[in-house]
Amino acid sequence: MAKVLYVKVNPKSDDQSRSSVLANHFIEEYKGHNPDDTIEKLDLYKADIPFLDVDVFSAWGKFAAHEELTETEMIKALRMDELTSQFLEANKLIFAIPFWNLSYPPMFKAYIDTICIAGKTFHYTEHGPVGLVPEKPLLLIETRGGMYSEGPAANMENSQRYFKTIMGFMGLKNVTSVIAEGLDIDPNQTDAILEEAKQKLTDIAGNF
Repeated sequence: MAKVLYVKVNPKSDDQSRSSVLANHFIEEYKGHNPDDTIEKLDLYKADIPFLDVDVFSAWGKFAAHEELTETEMIKALRMDELTSQFLEANKLIFAIPFWNLSYPPMFKAYIDTICIAGKTFHYTEHGPVGLVPEKPLLLIETRGGMYSEGPAANMENSQRYFKTIMGFMGLKNVTSVIAEGLDIDPNQTDAILEEAKQKLTDIAGNF
């Protein structure tokens, strides 16, 4: 029985978020093939995701110096450790993320800063950083209002590239991506684009 971590990166409700609609479709298809697997949902806009702030940096400094942490520092440090353990313990990962203003929502970056920890998900060597996360199935579901995979705006796409780079940095180099884009160009085509993405996700679900 596998543990699947589904990370939702959208403040909208599931029925209003197109990335969430696609993710929920995939999960239902996946459960049909893997009824005994456990799926844990992490909603980054509802969960307690610490930001890299003065308390976190102070906590790291005190850890290194074997000094006592304040209550606030300890709470944030423990939460970061909890989120990192959750990420590491998952056997499979699903991320559903919208493409906003040529990037991802800020809570995704906050989450990455929480789990990208030297000594846990990567470490430094004389040849550069090396990922410590064992390879596991990783699915990226991304929605975009415009067209960025090709055409005049292609050079503005840096979301999927960042996702693959940061996951690879931690050791996860095999990313399966389903990108539904052009959703806001022609409202008459939106449903068809989403249906095409759902079909791709259905095909992936059987072997994920």
